[in-house]
Amino acid sequence: MAPKVLVSDKLSPTAVQIFRDRGIEVDFEPDLGKDKDKLAEVIGKYDGLAIRSATKVTETILRNADNLKVVGRAGIGTDNVDKEAASKKGVIVMNTPFGNMITTAEHAIAMMFAVARQIPEASVSTHAGKWEKSKFMGVELTGKTLGVIGAGNIGGIVCDRARGLKMKVIAYDPFLGEEKAEKMGVEKVDLDDLLARADFITLHVPLTDQTRNILSRENLAKTKKGVRVINCARGGLVDEEALAELLKSGHVAGAAFDVFAKEPATENALFGLPNVVCTPHLGAATTEAQENVALQVAEQMSDYLLTGAVTNALNMPSVTAEEAKIMGPWVKLSGHLGAFIGQMTDEPIKAINILYDGTVAAMNLEALNCAAVAGIMKKANPDVNMVSAPVIAKERGIKISTTNQDKSGAFDGYIKVTVVTEKRERSIAGTVFSDGKPRFIQIKGINIDAEVGAHMLYTTNEDVPGIIGTLGQTMGENGVNIANFTLGRADKGGEAIALLYVDNEVPAPVREKLAATGMFRQIKPLEFDVA
Repeated sequence: MAPKVLVSDKLSPTAVQIFRDRGIEVDFEPDLGKDKDKLAEVIGKYDGLAIRSATKVTETILRNADNLKVVGRAGIGTDNVDKEAASKKGVIVMNTPFGNMITTAEHAIAMMFAVARQIPEASVSTHAGKWEKSKFMGVELTGKTLGVIGAGNIGGIVCDRARGLKMKVIAYDPFLGEEKAEKMGVEKVDLDDLLARADFITLHVPLTDQTRNILSRENLAKTKKGVRVINCARGGLVDEEALAELLKSGHVAGAAFDVFAKEPATENALFGLPNVVCTPHLGAATTEAQENVALQVAEQMSDYLLTGAVTNALNMPSVTAEEAKIMGPWVKLSGHLGAFIGQMTDEPIKAINILYDGTVAAMNLEALNCAAVAGIMKKANPDVNMVSAPVIAKERGIKISTTNQDKSGAFDGYIKVTVVTEKRERSIAGTVFSDGKPRFIQIKGINIDAEVGAHMLYTTNEDVPGIIGTLGQTMGENGVNIANFTLGRADKGGEAIALLYVDNEVPAPVREKLAATGMFRQIKPLEFDVA
């Protein structure tokens, strides 16, 4: 059955056609996003939801989204999506961070020109028939110092354009290395240094707990007298009330804002002040950008729904289409290893340790981690998936660690998962053979070679004669067909294990008959999703 996608905001017809051309059923309802009740009523039918900024994907909407797998935002900002609720629900949230980078950067530069030369006010005055040439005295950008807060994708483009205008560019960004800064031709500084030196300040960071009010009242007071502030990034980065006061006092010479703490912004402390340029969140509002992000989100969502490729996800590691093909069997293996341990563990888990050996160590380990953790947690929460599992694990205080190492054994690559509880450590290892089929190769340090089946039976016992016969005879007498039978032992006469791949679940009465023989220390039925 073809996946079904709802487009609930205005999206390019070309983007809608991409879904159809890829074999995805799509309902184009560009005004539905404004009706939260109707959206909540219908969302349960869809595998994907494509949106812009009008649709609010709230916890209530997600609660009704029983089939939803992905939300795609045509654009960068995802403030209108409850990402925490989406993660818990197992829904991937994607955006398109590159489709409107140039457009947004150009808008910031345009706003800087506008506030430097008082262009909007001069235009209004001239339209009114006035000729107030001496009133609108501006400043040049050439030779001025531009302080860029956030030198990532958009901030980096602004840096490049500003250097072309012969500005001196300084940048504050905790993630910007000295080598990268040198290549960009900018000086890396701390925030206080930037505030003290910049003639113009422009912000290009997302709104997070760390960046909220980064230009607070306290920090604005540290700025150079005559500074001009530009914000085309996110509302909430600047204390707008404090900025308005500094504009009135003359400490700040001007401001240009495209985004506001509360949007739509019908009232704001900055409105009506001289030399304040305001636009209604137009950063991405060009024909080219709108088309780019729409096409990009349609392709990304289609790739995920059809191939499992994850691009620009905010709550799950990205996996390219090429990686998805290669990693598919390893992702399944990770899930099986996790599922084995999850079904064997009854006490609270303190830590999960995952070892990657050989070729698999060079793969996308974040995605493999997610699969293993999801497998472990499925017993307690059957609805958990690769998106929600890490969130739930974190909520429960489970520490997750990974180790990768060069090839160290007979296999080109393998994964070993160890779970730590208050009482014990339990581990299992597996690999993928050349036929693409996952295999269990070690349990509790005992080497085995076991095919993974939908229904399996795991037993432990002392290494004594008769185990094979007892298992085979009991299964046969009770109509349980064995597809594959694997044995292993630590030492002669020591602990031994058996792993049976059977056609159907071994019924409780059959397990009770095995227990009655007194030969087995543990008898555990296991189930795996091998589809």
